[in-house]
Amino acid sequence: MTESKGDWQAALLERLGERVSLQPGDLNAHAHDEGTPYTCTPGAVVFAASEADVLATLAVAREFGVPLTPWGAGTSLEGAVLPMPGAISLDLGGLDTVGEVDPVGFTVAVGPGVRRVALNRRLRPHGLFFPVDPGADASLGGMASTNASGTTTVRYGGMRENVAALRVALTDGRVLTLGSAARKSSSGYALKHLFIGSEGTLGVITALTLRLHPLPPATASVQLAFPDVGAAVLASVTVRGLGVTPERLEFVDAATVRAVNRHRDRHDPEAPTLWAEVAGRDGADVEAQLALLREAAELHGGQVVGEARTPEAQSALWAARHGVYDALRAAWPGHATRIGDVCVPLPALGDTVALALHLLEGADLTAPLVGHIGDGNLHLLMHAPPQDSGTWARIDHVLHDLAAHAIAVGGTCTGEHGVGLRKRPYLRAEHGEALDVMRDVKALLDPLGLLNPGKVVGDPDALVEWRNDVPARP
Repeated sequence: MTESKGDWQAALLERLGERVSLQPGDLNAHAHDEGTPYTCTPGAVVFAASEADVLATLAVAREFGVPLTPWGAGTSLEGAVLPMPGAISLDLGGLDTVGEVDPVGFTVAVGPGVRRVALNRRLRPHGLFFPVDPGADASLGGMASTNASGTTTVRYGGMRENVAALRVALTDGRVLTLGSAARKSSSGYALKHLFIGSEGTLGVITALTLRLHPLPPATASVQLAFPDVGAAVLASVTVRGLGVTPERLEFVDAATVRAVNRHRDRHDPEAPTLWAEVAGRDGADVEAQLALLREAAELHGGQVVGEARTPEAQSALWAARHGVYDALRAAWPGHATRIGDVCVPLPALGDTVALALHLLEGADLTAPLVGHIGDGNLHLLMHAPPQDSGTWARIDHVLHDLAAHAIAVGGTCTGEHGVGLRKRPYLRAEHGEALDVMRDVKALLDPLGLLNPGKVVGDPDALVEWRNDVPARP
């Protein structure tokens, strides 16, 4: 950290004026995310309103050697947006312009601060939508930075598949335009994909061109209950084998349904449950897919407990799945939570779920299972009183063993929540010597180590001084 703290703050104020805040309220609002128990208070927050503001902030960071961490909506779950204590938090929420929709090329240009829910409201009159849905109302820049995915990934892919082009500001002042609105290209290295998922460690995204999709002509949803978790998992694999590619295919266990019933005054069967949404050219196409879903369920002892064909009925049917996170937090008042996130190849999914249940039982823990099951992504909602160090140690062991297993079977330690701070210890096992190449790329593009330092490819054991400055929240 620079010795000239006051000097760099003064430089920011001189060059950016009212865009800079040193107010405790703004500093505290950028000191934590939604998923980690740490408080990392920045020394200044810059509320950028243009690419020029981003470049001016990078110039001050470069001149004074001050670390800088981009901030979107603060919905990170692994610490990706936590600033270095006393450094700069660069808030990109003000870069929220939405360009003209291209109804022929199915693209739209947006600022990184645009939120996905607001964007889809604007796209609906055009008969289009942006499909990536991580659950939270995240910013599009933040979603690109973590290669976000979610409930619709089984059909549409994540951010890498749905970002056509980027503008990225580097610490040396260059601005790169990467990708294009063309549907394909054989030109040059795929640098766009390098920055998507880099969590702000290589550059700052200042604009995105997104790929859009037509709203499906016809959709329907079904809710399927099963005698046990294993049967639900096998049914989800069978669905894909029957040739159905659903819009969404989601899983929760019985404990989760029970919690949602209490929280939302619902009466769904308290059993392992799949929700599926299908789309087609017309009603007959949709009905044919629903028949295959019923067949897959029956093969594994499941039954249909709900169907919906109108938008209103589908919204009601899916309310139980969409209300999972709030319901589970309400089920254990006063508990802190941590969400496990691994993704495995579909053939390994059943064994991975069985291992998760075995690990929880062996550690005497309860943690509802939730999954974007159609693409092999499994979540465990771990919970305990914040100060219960013994329970949190057991939770850490369970999540460690599950991440190690996911890598061992050819999967990943993080399906969609990013690396941030907490998943760094697994990158060597997952990537081998490629981790060294990633660090070489980081050194090339950020030679002073100013952009979101310590995240993603940082050495987990090399930031002792920084970690000592990061207290846990009560």
